[in-house]
Amino acid sequence: MLNLERGKQILYLTQAEVVGLGLTRREILDCVRDALTEHGNKRYEMPAKIGVHPYEDVFFHAMPAFLPELKLVGEKWIACYPRNPKDFDLPQTTGVLIVNDQETGVPTAIMDCAWLTAMRTPAVTVLMAEKLAPDAHCFGMFGCGVQGREHIEFVNEHLDNIDEIVVYDRYPEVAEQLVQNLQGTVRAKIRIGASPEAIAKECDLLSSATLIVREPLSIVKREWVSAGQTIIPCDLNTFWDPRIPIEADYYIVDSAAEHDLFVEMGYYPTGHPTIMAESGEVIAGLAPGRTSADQLIVNSNIGMAVCDMAVAGAILRRALEVEAGTVLDL
Repeated sequence: MLNLERGKQILYLTQAEVVGLGLTRREILDCVRDALTEHGNKRYEMPAKIGVHPYEDVFFHAMPAFLPELKLVGEKWIACYPRNPKDFDLPQTTGVLIVNDQETGVPTAIMDCAWLTAMRTPAVTVLMAEKLAPDAHCFGMFGCGVQGREHIEFVNEHLDNIDEIVVYDRYPEVAEQLVQNLQGTVRAKIRIGASPEAIAKECDLLSSATLIVREPLSIVKREWVSAGQTIIPCDLNTFWDPRIPIEADYYIVDSAAEHDLFVEMGYYPTGHPTIMAESGEVIAGLAPGRTSADQLIVNSNIGMAVCDMAVAGAILRRALEVEAGTVLDL
């Protein structure tokens, strides 16, 4: 067991070290469920994302959070550069996360947050799908990058009714590579969809992890979706016709405050939906999940710092147990 000298030492964890700790998707789900439950019960402090924008198509976000019941406090500093993979052979999302000691405020650990972000996002999708799409059999995933792959892995492991997975990416070779890599390793049948329209019409559970832009891409049209479907976007709804969330029977967001902030920033230029519940309220049993088979439900999964901190706490505990990482002097 590694014991840090509080206020004098900090643990640094690289991305490889974070991944190497071997936290399972089940452990991630449990952490995220705890965080959402705390959020739903209003036992948290988490200001809406603040950020800077060096270019029109990118953002940096500062994401602090405090979970008193879990004794976790810290902040994630994350950047999203959609052009990175093509132009620089670098990930779209990069950043670091700092965990602080609640009692004294001193930093305890600093770690890469790319893997953490890639894991906690689909964990939220799966937890909400259990509440909103319990009978879904076909999962459609738009976007086949890191987030897309993890969505498929989480869905395959934890949504037992899903027997078919259909994917799409604006770069066909990316979708082909994903299917090739996962074919035979996932329980469900996996294939590339004929088109966004075909996927939208045939899948009862849909998600997207694509570009986040102010002007909606509107790739999936309103007339392609129908009663009974559940849509859980992770890209501020920008992949979808803006009429879809507005006309949905039930619109849920993970954070109403963050949703309102993005509205102020111009991410819903044609109008924004009426929020009926937050994800944490549904997970905590304070708001209903699906109440009828013919509801069209949209659940915007923007991503919350409380979920980051819950997963980071588990990473830090495991790292201290196995003495992973590098101890640095403050």
